[in-house]
Amino acid sequence: MSTALNKSARNHRSSPLRNIPVLRPRDGFGGLRAFRRDQLGFLQGGLDQHGDIYRFRLLGMKMVMLNHPDYIRHVLVDKSEQYDKDAAIFRIARPVLRDGLIATADMDLWRRQRRMMAPYFTPRTVSNFARNMTDETVRMLERWEARADLDAPLDVTDEFGQLALRIVSRSLFSADVGRAAQAFERAFQTANTVLGKFFSFPFPPLSFPTPSRIRLRRAIDDMDGFISDFIKKRVTEEMPPDQEPDLLSLFLHAVDEDDGKGMDLEQLHHEVLNICVGAYETTTNTLAWAFYLLARHPEVERRLHAEVDRVLGDRTVPDFEDLSKLPYTRMIIDEVLRVYSPAYQLMRHTREEDVIDGHRIPAGTQVLVNSYLLHRHPDFWEDPERFDPERFSPDQIARRPKHAYVPFGSGPRVCLGKHFALTEICLALATIARRHRLVTPEGAPEVLPDALITLHPKGGVHLRLERRS
Repeated sequence: MSTALNKSARNHRSSPLRNIPVLRPRDGFGGLRAFRRDQLGFLQGGLDQHGDIYRFRLLGMKMVMLNHPDYIRHVLVDKSEQYDKDAAIFRIARPVLRDGLIATADMDLWRRQRRMMAPYFTPRTVSNFARNMTDETVRMLERWEARADLDAPLDVTDEFGQLALRIVSRSLFSADVGRAAQAFERAFQTANTVLGKFFSFPFPPLSFPTPSRIRLRRAIDDMDGFISDFIKKRVTEEMPPDQEPDLLSLFLHAVDEDDGKGMDLEQLHHEVLNICVGAYETTTNTLAWAFYLLARHPEVERRLHAEVDRVLGDRTVPDFEDLSKLPYTRMIIDEVLRVYSPAYQLMRHTREEDVIDGHRIPAGTQVLVNSYLLHRHPDFWEDPERFDPERFSPDQIARRPKHAYVPFGSGPRVCLGKHFALTEICLALATIARRHRLVTPEGAPEVLPDALITLHPKGGVHLRLERRS
C-alpha cells in the first residue's frame, strides 16, 4: 500500500481532501468515561467502525488514531521532522523522564544527546555487557533454588523486575544494587500507576497536592535519589584502571562531535534515569509474559528447550556468540513483543499541517499509534490472538510490511536500548530454560494485560519453578 499512499497524496494535491472519520460518543462507544473504563476497547471500537484512520476528542485535545503500516511509516520515518514528542503521553511522563531521550520534545537537544549516546548501544558495544546479563540471571536462579518453599509459586514479574535493575545497574554503575533495586521498582510502579490513571483522566493537574500526586512526588524523589547516589560517587571517585568502563563512565567522557562539549550533570541524570526506566519496563514485562505464555504452550516450550540444549551442549550458560545460533528463541521473544509490547502505544504532535492518504492532519493534532491493536490487525496477522512464534520465520517476515510490527518504534527515534534489551531478554530466557521450567500453578486464573502508560500483567505473573530432568 506504500505506493498507493504516495500516489494518493499526489492526486489529492489538486483535489479536495477527505475528511477524517469522527468517533463520537453517540456512535455507541462513549466518550471520556468509556476511554477511562476500557482504553483498548474504546480504540478498537473506532477501528471497527471507521477503519485505520479516525479522529476523536479527549478533554479538548484533537486526537487522530492511525493503524496502518503505511501511515505509521509516514509519521515515524518519512515525515519524522514534522512530528515531535510534544504529545500528551510524553507530557504526562515528563515529570519522571524530564528531558531524557525518551520524552524530550526539544528536537535539537534530542539530536545532540542521540549523537553522543548511540555509539554505546550498538550490538558490538552491547556485547561487552552480556556477561552482566548471564551472571545476574544465574544469581537469581541460585536464590530461587535455595528457597525453603520450593513448591510455592514465584512472583516472576517482581523477580524479573529486580533482575532487570541489577543488570542495568551493573552495566551503568558497575554496582551490585541489592535491596535498592526493590525500592526503585516500587517507586516506578507507583509512578506508572498514578501517571497511567492521569492519562485516562488528566485532572486535577499533577501539581495539585492530592494523595496520589504526593505519592508520585515521593516516588520520583526515590528514583532520583537512586540515580544521584551513583553519579555523585562516580564523579568523586575514579574507576580502578584495571576495570572495564561502565556506561556511566562512557557518558561522563562523551563529547558531542558538533560542539565539542559533553553532558552537564543534570542532563546526565535525566539520561541515566531514562535508561533505568526503559530497561526495567521492557525486560520485566517481556520475560514475565514470555514464561506465562510458554507455560500455556508446551509445544513451544519443548522447541525452545531443544534449541537451547543443542546450542549449549555441556554448558549451562549461553554467551553473546550463541545468540545467532538461537533463532527460535528470538522468534519467541518477537512473538511475545507482538502480543504484549510493554511500550504499547506512542504519540506524536503535528508541528505543521500534513496529509496522510488524502486526509488533512491539522497542525497541533495529537497522533496516536497503539501497537497492541496494530499487532492484531487482521490484514497482516492471521488469527492474531494465537501465540505462534513461526510468524517471525524469515519467510513470514518477508511477506509483511515492516511497519506492521513496531515494538521499539521506528525511524530516527527508534528505541536507543533496543539491542541491549533484546540481548538481555534472549540471554536470560536461554539461561533459565537451560535449567528450569516455570509452570502454571493448578487453578491459577488467566492473566490479563493492564494498559496504563505501559502494558503490564495485571496482578503480576505467578509461576511455579520446576527443574528440568
